[in-house]
Amino acid sequence: MATGTTISRLAPIAADQWGLFTRSQAERAGVPHATFDRLVDNEDLVERVAHGVYRLKLAPTPDHLALRAAWLELAPNTPSWERRPEHGVVSHRSAAALYGIGDLPADRHEFTLPTRRQSRRPDVRLHQRQVDVREWVWLRGLPVTRPSRVADDLLRDDEGPDAGAQITADAIRAGHDYPETFAQVLGRHAARLGLRRGDGLALLRWLLDLVGDPEAPRWMSAAREGLRRDDAVGVVASIPPTLGATGG
Repeated sequence: MATGTTISRLAPIAADQWGLFTRSQAERAGVPHATFDRLVDNEDLVERVAHGVYRLKLAPTPDHLALRAAWLELAPNTPSWERRPEHGVVSHRSAAALYGIGDLPADRHEFTLPTRRQSRRPDVRLHQRQVDVREWVWLRGLPVTRPSRVADDLLRDDEGPDAGAQITADAIRAGHDYPETFAQVLGRHAARLGLRRGDGLALLRWLLDLVGDPEAPRWMSAAREGLRRDDAVGVVASIPPTLGATGG
């Protein structure tokens, strides 16, 4: 198979995956093993970025390249546009890094899946836990847990209240999540941190006090008003408009 024909088969896949494709996807596109191996040997056209994940060098290098490649590696047969949360959602420190919130180093790629999985890669950590439809969004083309869920996961994993506090303040300031959503989600940790059981508002106030942000009083007022509004209509805080789009 000619190189031009091979590239023409891979290009549509890579175009919707930030210039990336997996070996399994290439096979499904009809590229023979021997042809693929010859293509990979041509370093002017293709580079290997992770086990079984490659990048067309004609495409621009995407941001968070290693994270994207690790995510594709979780379900190599499934293209990005067919992925569902059960294929893996970016979470914990990796999610915080994607939002640009908090100050924890993201030295591993972290994902949450509903079933138990293990990775042989030392730089990948897989968490087993359900992710509700209200707890994740598409961000830069990746499924990512909402900041309130990120803070919840970090507190659940005993990362320390300072980490959750900074992520909470940064996310609210940037408009990535609502104050009332943090109060709703984080209330489960209140008793463990010495507050009244289930008191999400008290925990939110405590976390914001740790950061000392001057906007904290306004955010607390918004949280109380938001909770009253949601109680009145019986719904959970909706997803901020900036997080509703799938992105690319």
